[in-house]
Amino acid sequence: MTESVCGLVPIYNNPMTIGKVVEGLQRYLEHVIIIDDGSDDATQTHIKRLAGHDPEHIQVWHLPINRGKGAAVKAGLQRALDLGFSHALQVDADGQHDLSDIPRFLECMRSAPDALILGAPIFGDDIPAIRKYGRKLTKLMVALEAGTLKLPDAMCGFRIYPVAATCALPSRCSRMCFDPEILIRAHWANIPLRTVPTRVRYLSAEEGGISHFRGLHDNVLNVGLHTSLVLQAPLRWLLRRTKMHKA
Repeated sequence: MTESVCGLVPIYNNPMTIGKVVEGLQRYLEHVIIIDDGSDDATQTHIKRLAGHDPEHIQVWHLPINRGKGAAVKAGLQRALDLGFSHALQVDADGQHDLSDIPRFLECMRSAPDALILGAPIFGDDIPAIRKYGRKLTKLMVALEAGTLKLPDAMCGFRIYPVAATCALPSRCSRMCFDPEILIRAHWANIPLRTVPTRVRYLSAEEGGISHFRGLHDNVLNVGLHTSLVLQAPLRWLLRRTKMHKA
């Protein structure tokens, strides 16, 4: 099968960074899908301007209310599937990702077209402490759910999804917890996982850096998600090993 790849950008209130993100994607990919997750007027104005400059190659899909990053990514993947793309390269709209690494992601995808390609983040000194220690806790929970310490980083929003296989996975999380959930469900479904090292930079507020992580609410969702996945894990390990044995 010939791979066809689109860029996928979920966005919620990132007016200062979305232009550079789309420009960076289009250096390597012709088509970009933007999923507007109920953004404010300023962000919608920027999105409309981008789409107006290149309506043939920039698709915009508006969600009427903010439903969360996971809901936006799922809507974007379904849109990519409907448009006939085999893969979607997803990046966050906040400008944290080094888009010059896209060729290495595409090279990895071409060598393993069935795989979920995940960014392995390389952080600088600008990473907030709460994010640093939060990632360590997530890594522990992911290891318990997967039954292995070898899974890659579960939180990096720089990924290439095999569209049809990902859309077929069940997912209950619509917010930030989507990233680790879909990694675990892909692992349970025997979807190959590959990693590409990539630099991540946390932007200052003056540069447009905005965090949409809602401390109490998102942490409660994370606890609920990981509790559910841990309880499912023993059965999923058994089913996964059975499938591997039959294969």
